[in-house]
Amino acid sequence: MDSTVADRIELLRRERNAVILAHNYQLAEVQDLADYVGDSLGLSRAAARTDADVIVFCGVHFMAETAAILSPGKTVLLPDLEAGCSLADTITADQLRAWKAQHPGAVVVSYVNTTAEVKAESDYCCTSGNAEEVINSIPRDREILFLPDMFLGAHLERVTGRKMHVWMGECHVHAGIDPEALDLMRAEHPDAELLIHPECGCTTSTVYRMSHGDLRGVSTVVTSTEGMVRRATESPASTFIVATEVGILHRMERFAPGKRFLPASRGAVCQYMKKITPEKIARSLELMEPRVTVEPAVADRAREAIERMLAVAV
Repeated sequence: MDSTVADRIELLRRERNAVILAHNYQLAEVQDLADYVGDSLGLSRAAARTDADVIVFCGVHFMAETAAILSPGKTVLLPDLEAGCSLADTITADQLRAWKAQHPGAVVVSYVNTTAEVKAESDYCCTSGNAEEVINSIPRDREILFLPDMFLGAHLERVTGRKMHVWMGECHVHAGIDPEALDLMRAEHPDAELLIHPECGCTTSTVYRMSHGDLRGVSTVVTSTEGMVRRATESPASTFIVATEVGILHRMERFAPGKRFLPASRGAVCQYMKKITPEKIARSLELMEPRVTVEPAVADRAREAIERMLAVAV
């Protein structure tokens, strides 16, 4: 990275009293600039705890919205407004309202990868790391609508034993990681531990095969991005096959130097996450735009869904 750009960002960060947040899937040079690196909700909560006036969110649009919801008094910047999310785009608030009308009285649980308007129509939000706790907190006699990720929904049905109505949405990156690719990687690296994000399209068949003892190797762990980073530091394994977006490998290598991290698919690259660059961060801080805001009435309702989640799971 150009040191001139880094110096400019550092100067502007101090002048604006800004905090820079970077998601685990961001470019390595963006992660290295950030004050905090992590998953979307963890970053928004970190921003809310700081005394910064400005939040530069290096992620995608729904993440910046969540930061604006949790930090209504702060200015939230998204360095590239074209940084969207294929999963969040699979359901709109109108579609959710129509689905709710078909199932009156059902509890709506929305994955955090949704727009503010969808969160506002939900009873609970969840992350991949706390979704199981959220589902288990709901009385077993209540009908549940889970959205928008069908792979995470199927995983939750298995681990909780709950039958839910699951929206048929998917992340284009995770859906592209298939069981055949994992089989090839396991064959090449039989001593590697396999880490799988529950959004991954390979999760359903992999968990089924795990339960039948069909998978060879050290172990297989289905967990969130933050869970992957923790596992990398705690596991005795020295080699890992990582089934999620490749950007997380940079952070895992930083936290567990000396260990080897292999992408389950080198093609698992989110084009939206890679739109933000150091140059765009500098420009955003200079111009104080693009800004991401959420209508107060929508933000208030969405915040309720997030707070209900936080009341039962961190």
